[in-house]
Amino acid sequence: MKSIFKFLPVLGLLSGTSLAQTSGYKDYPIAAVDINKVELTDNFWLPKIKTVQNTTIQFGFKKCEEEGRLENFLIAGGKMEGKTRGKMPFDDTDVYKLIEGASNSLISAPNKKLDAYLDSVIAIIKVGQQPDGYLTTWHSIDPNHPPATWVKPGPRWKSEAMSHELYNAGHLYEAAATHYIATGKRNFLEIALRNADLLVKTFGPEPGKLQLPPGHQIVETGLIKLYRITGKEDYLKLAKFFLDQRGVKSNGRELYGPYSQDHLPVSQQTEAVGHAVRAVYMYAGMTDVAAIYGDKAYLNAVKTIWDNMVGKKMYVTGGLGALYEGESFGKNYELPNKTAYSETCAAIGDVYFNHRLFLLTGDSKYYDVIERTLYNGLIAGISLSGDKFFYPNPLESDGKYAFNFGSCTRQTWFDCSCCPTNLVRFVPAMPSLIYATQNNNLFINLFAANKAQVKVNNTNVTVAQQTDYPWQGKVTVAVDPEKATNFNLKIRIPGWARNEVAPGNLYAYADKVQGEVTVKVNGQKVNITPNQGYAVINRQWQKGDKVEVGLPMNIRQVITSTQVKENQNQVALEYGPLVYCAEAVDNNGSLAKIRMPASAPLKVEKRPELLQGVSVISGQLAGQKFVAIPYYAWSNRGVNEMKVWLPKASPDNKN
Repeated sequence: MKSIFKFLPVLGLLSGTSLAQTSGYKDYPIAAVDINKVELTDNFWLPKIKTVQNTTIQFGFKKCEEEGRLENFLIAGGKMEGKTRGKMPFDDTDVYKLIEGASNSLISAPNKKLDAYLDSVIAIIKVGQQPDGYLTTWHSIDPNHPPATWVKPGPRWKSEAMSHELYNAGHLYEAAATHYIATGKRNFLEIALRNADLLVKTFGPEPGKLQLPPGHQIVETGLIKLYRITGKEDYLKLAKFFLDQRGVKSNGRELYGPYSQDHLPVSQQTEAVGHAVRAVYMYAGMTDVAAIYGDKAYLNAVKTIWDNMVGKKMYVTGGLGALYEGESFGKNYELPNKTAYSETCAAIGDVYFNHRLFLLTGDSKYYDVIERTLYNGLIAGISLSGDKFFYPNPLESDGKYAFNFGSCTRQTWFDCSCCPTNLVRFVPAMPSLIYATQNNNLFINLFAANKAQVKVNNTNVTVAQQTDYPWQGKVTVAVDPEKATNFNLKIRIPGWARNEVAPGNLYAYADKVQGEVTVKVNGQKVNITPNQGYAVINRQWQKGDKVEVGLPMNIRQVITSTQVKENQNQVALEYGPLVYCAEAVDNNGSLAKIRMPASAPLKVEKRPELLQGVSVISGQLAGQKFVAIPYYAWSNRGVNEMKVWLPKASPDNKN
């Protein structure tokens, strides 16, 4: 196939001037410290971000070109002839997510070549946009022959339950907003705004407009991002309208049902149901609306749903979505291991949802879920090499059941490639999760070596972390204000360090934590009583101040509620924020005989040569060598038997 970029000379690459940029999230009482304010030096996260920057972004765009994702825009715009390439009605979004991830990368790692490449891709996207702003390539190419059999042919929006037309728009808006913030260019933003203006003309409560919600949510958060940039209230109102339409039979519309969270009005929903990715994207949008409008019904609903999700439907890895059928949540306490779906996209969406809840409430329990998901169920979705992926993330594999769409290990790509491109979208933005500010409060939410520039109590403050987290629990924080200033430094004490696996009663530690959390300021121990999970230090901060945090890191055994039948008489191993698993390759080729005694003689051992450098849990069990590795690193050595949940030894079998 000849490169589609031969068409660029006739497209007229234009970037234009930028609009006035907003700081974003002014509607939330707490503000995240943006990527461009955080210089990461961390030995855990920085290599992973660099792998995405140096390998995965290029790999993803190459795949999109090979498989016709970009060609579809040219066919839709009449610059090429042909039929729709690809098998999914949302293939356009792979391109959008890659642009978003690349834009996040440009913020922390400017790259003129990548910046120019994005302009080329955006010029191709522009070709596919119809004169009135419509942009879904398969429909523009041939509305009577959708790429998937489960999409009904016909006019725009007729099959919105499954056509993904509004889902495509949502990812377009998310990506265009990020690209604008990263580059100041409006070439992609203008495409998004034309499309959003079309939606405003087409959907709404007014007579003659369509009154139906999107099938797959995300347009809501995308519209709100465009509202924040432009100040155009129509986008905000439309986002809320889409949410308000769910579960409402307006104009005789047939509801999409629980699969699409369209069975009840959103403010009346109390349980996480249906397609897990659709769900967490919707909950994120509801939280935005709750923050902006001060809508207590929305806030009460998302908090109730969160309690159900975390307390009854979340895997110990932070994964969501138990069932292959419908990529969905199961019943309460339905958490199979070998057939767990736990889609990578659901983990990513869950971080977005929990981050918003934190920004609205300041409660660290949401970050306990974020941290568990980040270090386990989310980064497990990408190989250490950055070019192989999991779509589902099971907690057990027998090496025979092809759980990953025909494979027992990671694959290079999928017909439905939402997870690889979503990882590209997410990983480079990770530094924006570390800090947050609110008036005279500075939150340290995640531990990673970095140097950041923040503003607290109207004063510029340099804050720097030194740590080998998650392998060790010592964190040193240097606080350097430009002038002596009083503010609260709020350091999150992770739930695992407070003897809590996760909020709720789904999981518990079988053993007691050894040691205590310690906090010192300039060498002097400070007595702390965590408030909403934070150690709060109020003082007049001066140049050279130093805080030392010690988190007691032990090997812990996790047990599950008796309501989860599959995990009874089994334990999972944790060390700090990391969930561990056993692979057969490290355990004499089989896991069949492993039994875990209550007081197993295990130790943590650093293996710099293994899996790009990990700490393993090792020891002797019943006279045999035992090794467990961090869950995120499993299946990087080919097809392998794996278990997170290990059978308990009988009481008379001590070792």
